Amino acid sequence: MVVSASPFVPHPEPAERPARMGLRSLALLLAAGLLHTQVSKHGPPPPARSFQLDYEEDCFRKDGAPFRYISGSIHYARIPRPAWRDRLLKMYMSGLSAVQVYVPWNYHEPLPGVYDFAGDRDVEAFLDLAAELGLLVILRPGPYICAEWEMGGLPAWLLWKPDIVLRSSDPAYLAAVDSWLHVLLPKIKPRLYQNGGNIISVQVENEYGSYYACDYEYLRHLLGSFRALLGTEVLLFTTDSTRVEELRCGTLQGLYATIDFGPGSNVTEAFGAQRRVEPKGPLVNSEYYTGWLDYWGEAHASTSSARVARGLEDMLRLGASVNMYMFHGGTNFAYWSGADFKDQYKPVTTSYDYDAPLSEAGDPTEKLFAIRTVISKFQPLPVGPMPPATPKYAYGWVALQKYADLLDVLDVLCPSGPIQSQFPLTFEAIKQAHGFVVYRTQLPRDVLDPATLGAPPHSICDRGYVMLQQKYQGTLERDGQTTLRVTGKAGDTLDVLLENMGRISFGANVSDFKGLLGNLSLDSSPLSNWLVYPLAIDTAIQQGWPHAALPKSSSQGRAGPAFYTGTFETPGMAWDTFVKFPGWSKGQLWINGFNLGRYWPCRGPQQTLFVPGSVLHVGRPNNITVLELEGAPAAPFLLFLDRPLFNRTLSSSTEATE
Repeated sequence: MVVSASPFVPHPEPAERPARMGLRSLALLLAAGLLHTQVSKHGPPPPARSFQLDYEEDCFRKDGAPFRYISGSIHYARIPRPAWRDRLLKMYMSGLSAVQVYVPWNYHEPLPGVYDFAGDRDVEAFLDLAAELGLLVILRPGPYICAEWEMGGLPAWLLWKPDIVLRSSDPAYLAAVDSWLHVLLPKIKPRLYQNGGNIISVQVENEYGSYYACDYEYLRHLLGSFRALLGTEVLLFTTDSTRVEELRCGTLQGLYATIDFGPGSNVTEAFGAQRRVEPKGPLVNSEYYTGWLDYWGEAHASTSSARVARGLEDMLRLGASVNMYMFHGGTNFAYWSGADFKDQYKPVTTSYDYDAPLSEAGDPTEKLFAIRTVISKFQPLPVGPMPPATPKYAYGWVALQKYADLLDVLDVLCPSGPIQSQFPLTFEAIKQAHGFVVYRTQLPRDVLDPATLGAPPHSICDRGYVMLQQKYQGTLERDGQTTLRVTGKAGDTLDVLLENMGRISFGANVSDFKGLLGNLSLDSSPLSNWLVYPLAIDTAIQQGWPHAALPKSSSQGRAGPAFYTGTFETPGMAWDTFVKFPGWSKGQLWINGFNLGRYWPCRGPQQTLFVPGSVLHVGRPNNITVLELEGAPAAPFLLFLDRPLFNRTLSSSTEATE
């Protein structure tokens, strides 16, 4: 409150009033007096906080004044909490007035009715930090978000009902959505701009026009739920591509329609598409692409700074509001990366660098400064320097030792024991969301001449590492190799370690079941009598395994799924670093129990994993655990560098990056 400088004179008191007043009454009187002098001195009070659409002037109005935002996307789920302030401050210092934030439902509701908003998942703390730094928020709470995130943010437990129709008015789906929104949106409501917070608008669903269902009842249901839980004042919007049929299915009366397009588009034509569905109101590009994502096995994506800056300037000249997707991409830690399906299954890399203005490690790039220069032509930049890149350290070579073959530690990784089933069960059938499951059976007969071990089409989801009598035979892969030649004796143990590489996050295939979806067969005769082991690897590692466990006596062979361990110390400070896997094949890395994600250098393009300094210890050893799936090098070392290596695919030589 602004306190008037004029001296405060209380109203004369009636004589019979007692001389001593309660402190509370005095405070109330003082407040009333102050308010009285304010109104008389400054005229009528300013209008209440508001953020609205103006269809006459084709703009937003913030507290009654015309307003245009320049925003950038940032995903708190892809950034360790200790780095939130650094990234948001750099966005503010770039000249942004707002940030756009997705809320991944599956990050917060791991099991039905079980919620997690602690630590890295404290979305309220993230929103409040943005407010503290002077940034408005454009919130995108889904329930579906895409974002190249596992299953587009939808929880895998929805698939426990196999015939559920996701993103539709299927009652089972709507019931789950409603119970989630009743938990999430009450946390959001007090942070809405008109309630004193910093959230100026809220997106309903996400690019719904690109989904086959085109279910207006579903959109109407969401609109009703958002209005009931957030009130009538909040500005609700949709985002779709500029294609006519997508705007037809993705928009709804009562939701302001915005569009998304990248620097390759003709700006006038693109906004023409928005004008066809919103003839009046502000021009808005909700996702202006500063770069693009990477898929395993494809070249590292990049977009030139000059093109991004030129497109941004063209839009700002038209008076448009723009959100840059991404401004800071971050990392798909653990199992959170999603996948696309374009003629085949295409899993997304662990790095979500996105060639964005702030790098994966949060460092300002040439692109950021090009964007900042454009912004400075339209509005003043904050005073002060851009915070520098975070310090990096090359901790160098670290030797690892083999701890155990995965099949030798099933008792630790699956303490409840296996599930017996005539035929293989999916991850969803055994209520396993992420990670790995072992399928075990026995050869029904002697196989003296090589026989074909095969899977029906589209039934390996997503990679199967095959062992016979604990000897690694090779890998079966979704949309890749689906047969192996094997020999053995009747009763020999056949194990298949199945890896979920991330559920599809975009398009019609988001019901992406994992595991062995069909039966394996031996020369066309189906195998039966399976033992199914859901593996809780992360639980074991977070409890100190295998570093706190007794050593195992496993074979010294390097082939097939096995755990490797090692330690290293930091020289007095814990700085960000990048770890390279010379000679390793494919697997998962944990440091101090934190799951840093998947590595796959032979498939590329990503060669290093980002290790945030906040996961490292100072003054005591850092525990490394590697699950290598196919084969470790004869001398298993990791190499810690002070910069990332993103850009190597199958075609280029390995030596070039060693």
